[in-house]
Amino acid sequence: MNHDTYENAYIADILNSVKTVAIVGASANDVRPSVFVAKYLIDKGYEVYPINPGHAGKQILGRPVYARLADVPVSIDMVDIFRASSAVPPIVEQALALDPLPKVIWMQLTVRNDEAAARAEAAGIKVVMNRCPKIEYARLSGEIGWNGVNSNVISSKRPLMRAGFQHFGVRRS
Repeated sequence: MNHDTYENAYIADILNSVKTVAIVGASANDVRPSVFVAKYLIDKGYEVYPINPGHAGKQILGRPVYARLADVPVSIDMVDIFRASSAVPPIVEQALALDPLPKVIWMQLTVRNDEAAARAEAAGIKVVMNRCPKIEYARLSGEIGWNGVNSNVISSKRPLMRAGFQHFGVRRS
């Protein structure tokens, strides 16, 4: 797959199909981007599980922090990686050891590892690199336009209301 660009439908299908998200590299520092993303995803109705070995047993945003993916007590739909690109391969290996496998490996802005992505895709896992689910959700739902940002998505359709705080849902097309 070409990971330089993604079709809106590909991202929308991911954001509409996942329910549980493990954020690897979640920070306890409330001004870090991982906290903003976690809070946003929680507000949109996703179940978020912070992963950070240094804070395991504590809480981030009122959720228990786990040391590794295998410690999360539920099946994980999406692994969102907030770590350096060089740290991605062992995280993907952890994800590949899960049963059931996650549906998606998502690497945050500036995070890209083509070899790890190929390994995940060979196992049937969708991969997104160098993107932020918070930004993509806001862009595809139209929320990002509230701040005057051009989303490149034009629609005369009424927003789809979903459960959750200001949850408009993501359009597939």
